[in-house]
Amino acid sequence: CMGRMVKLVPHIPSTQVVFFRSIISFGLSFLMLKQQRVSVWGNNRKFLILRGMSGAVALILFYETLQNIPLASAVTIGFLAPIFTTLLGIFIIGEKVFKLQWLFFLAAFGGVIMVQGFDPRIAPIYFIIGVIATFFSGLAQNFIRKVNTSEHPLVIIFYFPLITTPITGIYSAFNWEPPQGWDWGILISIGLFTQFAQYFMTKSIQMEELSKVSIIRYLGIVYALIFGYIFFGETYNIYAYAGMGLAILGVILNLWYKQ
Repeated sequence: CMGRMVKLVPHIPSTQVVFFRSIISFGLSFLMLKQQRVSVWGNNRKFLILRGMSGAVALILFYETLQNIPLASAVTIGFLAPIFTTLLGIFIIGEKVFKLQWLFFLAAFGGVIMVQGFDPRIAPIYFIIGVIATFFSGLAQNFIRKVNTSEHPLVIIFYFPLITTPITGIYSAFNWEPPQGWDWGILISIGLFTQFAQYFMTKSIQMEELSKVSIIRYLGIVYALIFGYIFFGETYNIYAYAGMGLAILGVILNLWYKQ
């Protein structure tokens, strides 16, 4: 739903969209932390700040791809995030990668390349921007894992808008595109949908095995295909669909083998 809303405001810069999303997330997270009487500052501020900075870059670039390429294609490129999470984890948290996993990584990346290669609507520049977004998303996930046991989940969520709001706010002040009419409702919806998604995903990770939660998340491609078709008339050729399937298969096999 968040992805669909972002595509409805292509005339508003992605950084400005992130600014609105951050303000809403900041307010909701702050109120929830105060209600639960949890300190908003956390314990490991270094990694919380790094998480916020890398997450800010990832989200701005991801919104840029959402605004300029088909919805399902942007979601498929996002499937590279778990790969970067694992690869960066080798250096950041000492993650162990088995030999067969490299084959699964290659399959997933090959699937994403197929989607880009067989879809003329995806300009190379936006494909590159999407890949860079997933790299920073993987970086953010590693910083989250660094503080996973020492921080309240809402504190981890709170640091994201704490960092992104001033950064995107300063940029938006000099590149402001005035929202018109329904734009305001769409921008507010983006913030609400994203906040709900983050909160419930965090809760699910706390309450269930990570492998099960991770696989369920890939239902997102089904929603993206349905929403893209209904609201934007987006369709794909058989090779692009095959690429999506290969990307999903590579990531799921990696999770299965790791478990």
